[in-house]
Amino acid sequence: MAGTAAVITVTFIHPIDVVKTRIQVSNNYGKLGMVGTAVKVTSDEGFLALWKGVNAAWLREATYTSLRLGLYEPVKVVIGHVGSGNDDSTTATFLGKFLAGSAAGALGSLAGNPFDVLKTRLMTSAGKEMPSMTKTAIDLYSNLGIMGFYRGIDSNVARAMVLNGTKMGVYDQSKGYVVAATGWSKKSLMAQFCSAVIAGFFMTCTVAPFDMIRTRLMNQPPETKIYNNACDCMMKIATKEGPLMFWRGFIPIWSRFAPTTTLQLLIFEQLRSVMGMKAI
Repeated sequence: MAGTAAVITVTFIHPIDVVKTRIQVSNNYGKLGMVGTAVKVTSDEGFLALWKGVNAAWLREATYTSLRLGLYEPVKVVIGHVGSGNDDSTTATFLGKFLAGSAAGALGSLAGNPFDVLKTRLMTSAGKEMPSMTKTAIDLYSNLGIMGFYRGIDSNVARAMVLNGTKMGVYDQSKGYVVAATGWSKKSLMAQFCSAVIAGFFMTCTVAPFDMIRTRLMNQPPETKIYNNACDCMMKIATKEGPLMFWRGFIPIWSRFAPTTTLQLLIFEQLRSVMGMKAI
């Protein structure tokens, strides 16, 4: 269910991800901003360039997001942070929800990292020709071996833990507040929509620095090692480009997270309802 929701969502949101990634890896795109980058990419490379790497994105969502959404409730039970009764929104702690989301995110990231690396490389490839995922994978393996698919794994796992912990923790907690304030049911589309929008904003605030580090690490040329690891990347960005660089691309990141989070959670919740499962 989680994978289906994620694949459907990413198909529509992918162009924003392409724009966001281009801004993060290039000062030239960074100066153009979100709209300017989108215009330049489409004029130079064609309209379909905004969907470069969407095949890798589908595979990433089918693994990474399936696990990080699907494992949230089971992990919450395992670590003993489920409240009593049918509604745990007021009895389960936010810390417990955050930890459950973080653990699910870490597991999902380990599975999805190879497709994340491929997606990043495909999205940043220049030219009008649509890049081949198979050729990119073969080239990556030839130059770096199997570990090439796990470039940036440290920052990606950290990002996934913060992202999913914030996403599921804030969504779960804020839904309790929304339901209490409005009287809506937890299964209400309005309650789910409002909670997802809140989660999307807080996700952007906490994840942007990790997203920048991950993108820089994954997009390093095969023949060059600019950054040794996530900590080295963080220090070099902070000292050479300034701390605010970690939040460059905040608007496109939020533009991606807001609809992605909302659609993923709404579709996921509706699929859970169809399967006879209770709302998160």
